[in-house]
Formats: sequence, C-alpha cells, structure tokens
Amino acid sequence: MIAVVGSIVLFLSLAGCIAWPLGRYIAYVMSAPVISFRPFAWFEEKVKRFLGAAYSIQMTWKEYFFSFLTFHTVGLFFLFFLIRYQHFFDARIEQSSADTAFNAAVSFVTNTNWQSYIPELDMSWFVYMIGVTSQQFLTAAAGLTILCVLARAFRSEEQQFLGNFWQDILRSSVLIFLPLAMILSCLLVATGVPQSLSGEKQFTTLESTTDQKIPIGMYASQVAIKQLGTNGGGVFRANAAHPFENPSPASNIIELLAILLIPMALCRTFGEMVGSPRQGMVFLCVMSAIFLLLASFACSVELCGHPCLSSETESAFQIAGNMEGKETRFGRFWSVLWAASTTATANGSVSSNFSSFFPLTGGVCLIFLHLGETIFGGIGTGMTTAVVFLLIAIFSAGLMVGRTPEYLGKKIEVHEMKLVTLLAIFPAALVLLGTALVLEQTAGRASLSTYGPHGLTEVLYAFSSSAANNGSSFQGLHANVSLYNFLLGIVMYLARFFPIGLTLALSSLIAKKKRMAENVGTLPTDSVAFGIWFAFVILIIGALNFLPVFTLGPVIEHMLLFFPTSS
Repeated sequence: MIAVVGSIVLFLSLAGCIAWPLGRYIAYVMSAPVISFRPFAWFEEKVKRFLGAAYSIQMTWKEYFFSFLTFHTVGLFFLFFLIRYQHFFDARIEQSSADTAFNAAVSFVTNTNWQSYIPELDMSWFVYMIGVTSQQFLTAAAGLTILCVLARAFRSEEQQFLGNFWQDILRSSVLIFLPLAMILSCLLVATGVPQSLSGEKQFTTLESTTDQKIPIGMYASQVAIKQLGTNGGGVFRANAAHPFENPSPASNIIELLAILLIPMALCRTFGEMVGSPRQGMVFLCVMSAIFLLLASFACSVELCGHPCLSSETESAFQIAGNMEGKETRFGRFWSVLWAASTTATANGSVSSNFSSFFPLTGGVCLIFLHLGETIFGGIGTGMTTAVVFLLIAIFSAGLMVGRTPEYLGKKIEVHEMKLVTLLAIFPAALVLLGTALVLEQTAGRASLSTYGPHGLTEVLYAFSSSAANNGSSFQGLHANVSLYNFLLGIVMYLARFFPIGLTLALSSLIAKKKRMAENVGTLPTDSVAFGIWFAFVILIIGALNFLPVFTLGPVIEHMLLFFPTSS
C-alpha cells in the first residue's frame, strides 16, 4: 500500500511540475489585451475581417451564451450529416442509422466522445479527420472560455460585459491546444505511435498467411488531442489498450500525463486570472488529495487476489491479483491509475475493461463521475464546477461560524446560491432519472449483459458518464440501440449546455457586484482548514446524491462477491 501511495504521489508531483508553469501561460494568453506573436496577429486579423464587428464587441452573458450555443449547433448539424452519409465518401462504410449518427454527433460536440459503435468499422477516416478532430479541438477550447469568463467576473467590478466568445475560442484553440497537440504528437511518434498516410499494410501472420491487412493512419495526432482535450474518443474500439494508440510503457506514461496536464494547469490559470495564485493552489491541493485517496484505494483493492480462487491451489493467480480485463503490457497498477485519471478528468479513454474490475474499483470510477467533475474534471468545465462547490463551502461555513459569505471580495447572496444549488443537483437529477427511465423499459433491460447489481452499475455508469461528459463505458452494456442512443444523447446535450448557461448567468451576477475590501469578518479561503472543509463538502454532496443507488450497485455486488450467501 505504501508503494502504491508513493507511486501515485510521484506521478502527481511530476504532472504538477509540468502543469504549474503551463497554467501561467494559459492565463497570459486568455487575459492579455493584445497578443504580439506575429503569425497569430496575422491570422487574427484575417478572422477579424471575416467576422466583422462580432469579433470586437464586448458581450453580455446572454450574447456570449448565444454565440457559444450557435457555434456548437452548427457543428452538431455538420457532424450529424457527415456521419449519417459518410458511406458516400467511403464505400467500405455502411450508412449509419439516424439514432447512431445523432448520438455520435452530440457526443463529440459536447466533448463527451461516447462511442456506442465500433470506430474502426463504423467511422471513416474522412469523417474522423475532418469532423471529429476539429470538434475535439474546438469543444475543449470552448470549455476553457467558460472558465475565463468566470475568472473575469471575480476580477471585474460593476461590469456587465464578460468578454468576446470569438476572441476567446480563437486564442485557446490556436495558441494553447494546437501547439500542445503538435508537441505531444512528436513525443508519441518517438515512442512508437504511428503517424502515416500510407493506408492499409499487408502482413504475414504466424500461420504464414499473407492476407492480414492492418490500417496505418494518423494515430499520433489523433491520440494527442484526444488526451489533451479530455476527449477520450479513440480510432479503435480497444482505445488506449490498442498497440497503435499506446504501444509502450513510455507512451502510457506520456499519455497519462497529458490527460491530467491541462486540468491541473487550469487551477493556476484561475488563480492568476483572479489575482490570487494562492486560490489556485487551494484547488490543486484539494483535487490532488481526493484523487490520491480514491486512486490509492482502487489500486489496493485491485491488487488483491480473487476471492473465488483458492489461495493454496491457485497461489500464482493470487499473487498476480485481478488481471482479468487488464492489458498485460501495463499491469494492474497502471491500468487502475489510468481508469482513475480518465474518470477524474472527464477524459473517458480506457486501457482496461472496467466491467472486469472488482466492484469497489469500478465504484471508485463511478465516484469520480458523481463528484461532478470537481476532481480536475473537463477542460474549463471542471474548474467552474469546482468553483461552484467552493461557493457552497463558503456559504455553509459562513453560516456556521458567523462570517460573511464572500469570495475574492464579492458577496455570495441568495441569487448566486440559487444558481449554485441548481448547478450542483442538475447533473445528478439527469443521471438518476435517466437510469430509472431506462430500467423501466423492456428494451432498456434487454441491453444488459447481466442482471442484478452489476447490470444496475452498467446503466448507472452509462448515464453518469454521459452527464459528466466523460464518455467512458463500463463495457458490458449494448448501448447502440435507439433507446440508449437518443436518451444518452439528450443527457449529454443537456448536461453540457444547461450548466454552461447557468455558469454564464452566475458570472454576470458576480461581475455586477462591487468588490469589498477584506475585514475581520471575511472568511479566509486560502488556509489549510478551509481546504479540508472544501474537500469534505465535495465528498458529502457526491455521497448524498448517489449513496442509495451506489449501495444497490457496487456495494452489494462487492458483498456478494467476497461474502457469498450459503446455498
């Protein structure tokens, strides 16, 4: 256990050392009045001429949200028709059904990347490179703009304007995600990830046949943005367990660091943009502590031997631990750490079969999803959710100790708390209602691989992953049917855009307030004591929302596995 905790601490420390300076760079890019980098200035001028006055005006929260929603709606329709009629561009691909195309289009436009189909069979390279990759850049960049708006709101005073969406998304996509993706692509190529336009190559198999054809494509660039942008959607069904996406231990570590890189960096970005770097450190420390606690527990559970094997006759298997569903190149520790990282950050890529984990290990992945993206989370949206939970912690602590509920000089009053409360409970309501609705339907139950607690976990995980815009699957649920495609698509859409609209409305309320000077009644929010309280609030809200259904799923399955009832 000590070795596990030490390894995770070392991994988080390495990720933090890379992310901390990156956070300052992101803050500079998103807050500097003018970017003097000449190639970008030339490109920005071309965009400004194309958009006209829309690129220069300052926007209210309604104008900002309208631009945000319009931008993604156009992308949704474009990607839907591209997927629906991709057989015109690639004769090898059959026409996608309307529900599959709808689900896939919503998935990529909402930064979820849920894939109920088989990517290498049902998605052409043309669609992936033109439609999917562009959305993987743009949706991540758009999420970052929302965090910047919230940070500006705390920094401004009696202001109704929150910035310009078109400026923000241009800067974040061109100056942040594009160069980072190029650097990561080169690193992945160096570790063995293919990057080629040579198409299919013919190989001789071990049986001496020469009819084995394997497609070779632009994998390194696809993997780079899928990990950096917390997208997670792979070009293979096996995702990060496939040797073309993740061929070696070196590529495995690099991709894991890429998953956490920007979500960790945004802690400092927020601190820098609000003028208080210590606040960013509070977020980073709280998130890292909860991640360390849950990931260490999951690893320790998975390192145990299987209870169905006799320790005397199957000692070798007991020593190996639970290797079912694991990629043997990476083993148990790295498989579980990947699962924890990908569910904590809304990335959604997988390197092992979650359904083969012990029930409590799969339960930890569910907990990360149920905490509402507050443990690192998705690009931008994770930090905004964390700020929402921080405001709850400030308000509740202020009521208990008699301090003024304020944050960064802005009073937190009843109107703000109404929006904050709605933001905290809305994703949970989508998950629970969606799960109950599907399990009431015969068609919904027919897609389960098994009944009982494990079947409940499969459905609960699908809706939790969709509501968290994560996209990972519990591998067992047959979700490529009309009922799941439409319902999960609706959940993904609502869980992405409704909270963003509420966040922008919250930002507007905060921006209009006057800044207050600190006094003896101000609650310090950069202390160790408050950090502990903040972590407690995150955990308790997640537990209260999902404890009953969590008990009916992973907890009961664990008890049945380790403490079977006598026949």
